Amino acid sequence: MKICILGLDSATPQIAFQDERLVNLRRLMELGVYGELPTVMPPETVPGWMSLVTSRDPGSLGVYGLCNRADHSYASPSPATSQSLKAPSLWDQVAAAGKKTILQGVPPNFPPRTVDGISIACCLAGHSLTSEFTVPAGVISGIRQLIGDYAADVSISAAGDKNELRQQIFEMSRKQWEVARWLLREQEWDYFHFVDIGLNRVQRAFWDAFDEQHPRYQPESPYQSVIADYYLWLDEQVGSVLELLDEETLVLVASANGMQRLHGAIAINQWLIEQGLLVLNRTPMSGITPFAQLDVNWAKTKAWSGDGVCAPLYFNVQGRETQGIVSAAQCQALSEEIKSRLQSLRDPQNRPLSTLVLNPREIYRETSDSAPDLIVQLGEGSWRALGSIGHPGLHVALDNEGCNPASPGLFVLVAPNCPLAGEYTGAHLLDMAPTILDLAGYEIPATMQGRSLVAGMEKKRDAGPDSDQIILDRLAGLGYV
Repeated sequence: MKICILGLDSATPQIAFQDERLVNLRRLMELGVYGELPTVMPPETVPGWMSLVTSRDPGSLGVYGLCNRADHSYASPSPATSQSLKAPSLWDQVAAAGKKTILQGVPPNFPPRTVDGISIACCLAGHSLTSEFTVPAGVISGIRQLIGDYAADVSISAAGDKNELRQQIFEMSRKQWEVARWLLREQEWDYFHFVDIGLNRVQRAFWDAFDEQHPRYQPESPYQSVIADYYLWLDEQVGSVLELLDEETLVLVASANGMQRLHGAIAINQWLIEQGLLVLNRTPMSGITPFAQLDVNWAKTKAWSGDGVCAPLYFNVQGRETQGIVSAAQCQALSEEIKSRLQSLRDPQNRPLSTLVLNPREIYRETSDSAPDLIVQLGEGSWRALGSIGHPGLHVALDNEGCNPASPGLFVLVAPNCPLAGEYTGAHLLDMAPTILDLAGYEIPATMQGRSLVAGMEKKRDAGPDSDQIILDRLAGLGYV
């Protein structure tokens, strides 16, 4: 059985499942099983997609966000890359059976990982937007003849006006989906996985024009329909892909997280300085200063943080960090102290910020040695963390960002032998990989932490020509044939 995964990065169930214009998505929902997909912490693109394809949580993968600490030095965290993914993935199981894979923009895929097939990069977090390929030369030539230059991503912060940004995102998406269809038609594959990053970029850039509850919402904005238009565009692209697949192909349309409105950012290191937990030798005279440029007095510093959808807090631990001052015996008390102080944070209107403070060693099956000591979700995800200092206040406006990754994502799964149908509650992101492998007849690695949603259930059987005709009749009724 072939496997086709179409990733709609950050597709939000409250939008996708409620827009009746998304006819192709609704047809898939009629044919298969669907539901919300609670995700991992932090609920963002890189750890989310890695967790989906490996069925392992971020702690077990050692990837806690876009950027991660490599060791216990004081060096800046580095971006996650394709080499960060060391656990067995869905395509590894396919390869073990001697079958072919096509990966197109599956985060993190920079540099493009080597597979038995075709691999096209996804560029995130500090990488060049120039695309890279691990494919035969003829395929590269074919792609360039088809669309010209292939854009892997669009920079929201570097874009000009909103009209230009909208045009850039839609054009990037048009080219990527055209390549996806060409690969499906012209190349050999058993496992095909494409992630559309454009939805993530559209929502981040235009959420404040879409969400009536957003603090920057303006009723007369000319960009009010951009997000809804993009969902409709994606639905059309999904439909065009379905026309290329036969009824024996397993199809998963999914997102590793959703989105919610973003009020701004909290200057978390600025707060740690105010609390006396982060101490500088010299305070910068003026301007906003990234943490990497600060002159930190490590002999007096107990904790510091990085940027992120959630704030990764690190303790300066004796015997672990080179200039650590917090003893192992003091770590629990420091955790409780910081948690108590963070939970007293308030928003600009002096309302409680509802901050969630988590210990990675308690929420993950296991953790890497360089895991944060605390993961802090600010304002239930409606605020993100800034590691820089020098801001006018603790609360920082983010004019280029309108939303923040959130749980849940969504899934719609159709397979010819799937015994499940209709809306399903109780699924988790980690359940997707074992479910797909189970339905497609592959071995489920013991390292996977999720469960197959169809474990122990009798799979549907092909009853012969009559069964084929029933499927074709149903597809015709839904408008596919």
